[in-house]
Amino acid sequence: MSNTNNTDEPQDSQESQDSSESRTTAANKNNGKRERPGPMEVLRQARGQLAELTGMEAESVSSFEQTEEGWALEVEVLELERVPDTMSLMASYQVELDPDGQLTGYRRVRRYERGRADAHRPGGR
Repeated sequence: MSNTNNTDEPQDSQESQDSSESRTTAANKNNGKRERPGPMEVLRQARGQLAELTGMEAESVSSFEQTEEGWALEVEVLELERVPDTMSLMASYQVELDPDGQLTGYRRVRRYERGRADAHRPGGR
């Protein structure tokens, strides 16, 4: 019986210590608030979420900015592969994410052949 009591006491004190350390660690992170993802993590999340939704892999991110609502990106994807590669159809998608990096919406804003240069437009668009 004394073995049972001795075994229980260290376990109970160990559990209390572990629980106490978990609370201390959680409280130290942004005063109990969840940490927001940084720009690189947001980019990774956006590319992954867009690929999951559309079935197309992002080739590059041509625009990226933090907004009042979260994040806004323009992502270039390969929509239709052709031979030669310069004839492949590319698309630009405008992607919006919340402050935590979760995709809230996307839309295709243009399609173009990979080998074509943009016509000059005022404002860079």
